[in-house]
Amino acid sequence: MATILYVDDEPAVGLIVEETLRRAGHETLGARHVPEALHLLERNAVDLIVSDYRMPGITGLEFLSMLQREGYDVPVIMLTGYASIEHAVASIKAGAIDYITKPVRPQQLELAVDQALEYVRLRRENETLKREVMEIRSERQIVGDSSAIRKILQTVKTAAPTRAPILLQGESGVGKELFARAVHEQSDRRDRPFIALNCAALPEGLIESALFGHEKGAFTGAIKRVEGAFERAHRGTLLLDEISEMRLDLQAKLLRVLQEQEFERVGGTAPIKVDVRIIATTNRDLADEVRGGRFRQDLFYRLSVIPMQIPALRERAEDIPLLAYRFAMRTAEEMGKKLEGIAPETLEMLQRYPWPGNVRELQHVVERAVILTPDPVLPPHALEAERFGLTHAIAGGRGAGSAPWSPTAHPAEGNGGPAADDPMRVVLTSLDVNDAEKVLIARALQVADNNRTRAAELLGMSVRTLRNKLNNPSEAAP
Repeated sequence: MATILYVDDEPAVGLIVEETLRRAGHETLGARHVPEALHLLERNAVDLIVSDYRMPGITGLEFLSMLQREGYDVPVIMLTGYASIEHAVASIKAGAIDYITKPVRPQQLELAVDQALEYVRLRRENETLKREVMEIRSERQIVGDSSAIRKILQTVKTAAPTRAPILLQGESGVGKELFARAVHEQSDRRDRPFIALNCAALPEGLIESALFGHEKGAFTGAIKRVEGAFERAHRGTLLLDEISEMRLDLQAKLLRVLQEQEFERVGGTAPIKVDVRIIATTNRDLADEVRGGRFRQDLFYRLSVIPMQIPALRERAEDIPLLAYRFAMRTAEEMGKKLEGIAPETLEMLQRYPWPGNVRELQHVVERAVILTPDPVLPPHALEAERFGLTHAIAGGRGAGSAPWSPTAHPAEGNGGPAADDPMRVVLTSLDVNDAEKVLIARALQVADNNRTRAAELLGMSVRTLRNKLNNPSEAAP
């Protein structure tokens, strides 16, 4: 079922269109001219528009231009009583998705509407798939078999079919967004949008516009109407990441949206109804924030209908081997490098480390180790000496005879160290920190295809620091 707006100045045509669409199971909104149609668009989420080509005042083609100028991403089917190839070409060029001649035949209209809705669905699905392909596939999968993870996944399975708000709490880097996506993908909203908004990453003055959108001219620089996160997430899921960073005045507005399922754009006066499932995340204890007066108590209760506490990685150390293996094999695949597994001694070190940065930190550590080692089995000395307390003596040895760890426990075929002419040997044996640093940076840039942002992430430093080191190669490492 879709919500379809029809615009036609002839009452008889409007009745035929309305009856045909309702019989097909759709909700309808009717307007006799463009200003009335724009008023309805401001107050309702519309999936498709069926508009007359010629109307008194503003024509159908002008209506199409206005929709594009105002930022409405709604497909339009054009109706006209003047059948000509010129009108058809003009409509399609102006952005119409289809063209139907009058008198309107119900079967033809119903078929055109079905095709238009399917086209839009496929287009949006394709856009979503393109975005997901650009992301790391394994990042979207929850890895772990500990009792804590199994318990949370059971809660996800139970809560997903409902529309109850969910509050995910946990330290930074534990993967809260992964669990939010798992809820969405197991719900009946899985084919609808999943919109994520980081409340901590947006400038304070833009959060309200990002949430609710704004009208043209609402503020300096608002050159057109823009939909906010709530409108884009209509009938889907909206993830409010780091909700504890939201201003108190916006918390009050958010509470009203949750209660009434409607809001007003910045600079607007007409309420807009939406159907959105809210998932909020925070790395703070919201109950403490409430007691400190930094978060509204009523909003806290509204968001935490189903609370989930995501455990820190140190609290589920038994999941580290699976996570490390996943990250290692993915990185090796991206590099076109053969990797057989991880040495048991390496896993022991990883499991003993407290991981203040949680899964995200583990991912970066393993990626860096795979990039920097020439060995087919990930050895202990590939880990950062300072982070794991390694000495030069340890870094030179390899636990001879140890079989590599992998989920299927494949035996290792070779445990040789770096070749004498391998430039990475400098990292392991040289006492000159500057030389070692240069080699590390060069290798990271090579793996990242000279993408400085990615290379800085692999090296565990900011892009600015990396840029400074590249621009000033004489700078010594501390």
